Amino acid sequence: MLARRQVAAALAAFAIASGCVQTARADNYPSRVIKLVVPYTAGSPNDVMARLLTQHLQTRLGQAIVIDNKPGGGTAIGTKAAASAEPDGYTLLFISSALIIDPAMKGQAYDPFKEFTPVASTNTTSWLITVSPTLQVKTLPEFVAYTKAHPGTVNFAATQGTAAMLVAERFKQLSTADMLIVPYKGGAAALPDFLGGRIQVLNPTPSTSLPLIREGKMRALMITSPARVADLPDVPTAREVGLSSLTLEFWAGALAPAGTPQDVIGKLNAAINETLASDETKAAMNKLGFDAKIGSPQDFAKFIAEETPRWTEIVKQTGVKAQ
Repeated sequence: MLARRQVAAALAAFAIASGCVQTARADNYPSRVIKLVVPYTAGSPNDVMARLLTQHLQTRLGQAIVIDNKPGGGTAIGTKAAASAEPDGYTLLFISSALIIDPAMKGQAYDPFKEFTPVASTNTTSWLITVSPTLQVKTLPEFVAYTKAHPGTVNFAATQGTAAMLVAERFKQLSTADMLIVPYKGGAAALPDFLGGRIQVLNPTPSTSLPLIREGKMRALMITSPARVADLPDVPTAREVGLSSLTLEFWAGALAPAGTPQDVIGKLNAAINETLASDETKAAMNKLGFDAKIGSPQDFAKFIAEETPRWTEIVKQTGVKAQ
């Protein structure tokens, strides 16, 4: 009941925002470069998807799109920068569940629709639990047994202040593995330590790990997707290994500062959806382990409202706080 009320309130807020803005001259939009704020490190899953999207989107819009990586404070630095930009369609935010997770970890009540207008959802994917081949374990039960036989020796790197940290902590709780969760600024920052042997466990997405898995430099024990994925058919799901609560998906999308004219939002949404539906983009996304998530701004608003209580509960269960 609470979730339904939250969804209804979010959609009402979105509708009010839509009706209050003045009509922009969308026929002339965009007439200059668009900046896409990505509050993640270069090479991270969100950054990879953002770059793939803009590569094809700027052709449809007829203007260049410049990516502005602003990691830090979880995703707070980049998110605040985007929220304070002029609501004219020339500054957008590429964001994931961090939009609702960051405030929850800070113990703050937060309504994303007060600062942003949903533009379009773009993609979903899942997390993997991967280990270094040096551990000589091939299944999750073997891994858990290994950590208990070698207490204090297994380190799990996760990006601080993000959903990846929550997944790592929740995995530790549910699996009962004996390991230390080590916070990193980003997944790309942790990779050298993983390959160098200082970190033994990571929870990347397929987009950043498939090449390493194929090269034998990383071994996947589990994936959080609802079903097995085609690129990793031998990797069991969380549900299959008895961790159903870890059936979680990683999502992302584009937002604009609140007050951005709705005809501009509509033009961006249409262009993004056309981009996601193209065979070229689909093929590129499939290679990276991403699934397109196409919908209207209203669909995205509803989705965010539904996800908010879910991730808020995970924050409570893990006790993770913002750094």
